[in-house]
Amino acid sequence: MIPIAKLETLPVSHRETIPSDYSDIMRHMNIRWYMALYDEATWKFVSSLGLDEEYYLKTHAGGFALKHFIQYLAEVRVGEIVAIRTRILGRSAKRLHFMHFMINETTNLLSSTMEALGTHADIKIRRSSPFPSELSVKIDSRLAEHQRLDWNAPVCGFIQP
Repeated sequence: MIPIAKLETLPVSHRETIPSDYSDIMRHMNIRWYMALYDEATWKFVSSLGLDEEYYLKTHAGGFALKHFIQYLAEVRVGEIVAIRTRILGRSAKRLHFMHFMINETTNLLSSTMEALGTHADIKIRRSSPFPSELSVKIDSRLAEHQRLDWNAPVCGFIQP
């Protein structure tokens, strides 16, 4: 896997201390909370690109999740702190391909990854629609930054923008 030091160059999309409510009978974080944490990270990530609540309300646009691929690599337990860092992998006129990396900052281990594909959408007709040019510029700028990284993301191979 990728060294933690390399992952730490990516922006933090979410950070949280794991509460006792997230624990299951095996005394680690239950799988349903991984998706909840990834959802929080996704909202912060897309907001950083300009796809925030104000944009959605103003333009009657939104986003739809299309695919997710989650890998569980190391346990997360109550009281531990996790940070989710995000990398853009690619895009098309309508779709955004990205990956979240959940780093357990308490143990300094990569705990999980989530590769995702989402689409920009026209909420009035509830269909995919192209990113407007001002968002495309922001996405392309971040994508170019992430393409200069000296490591490849561990993609599943089944998700294409």
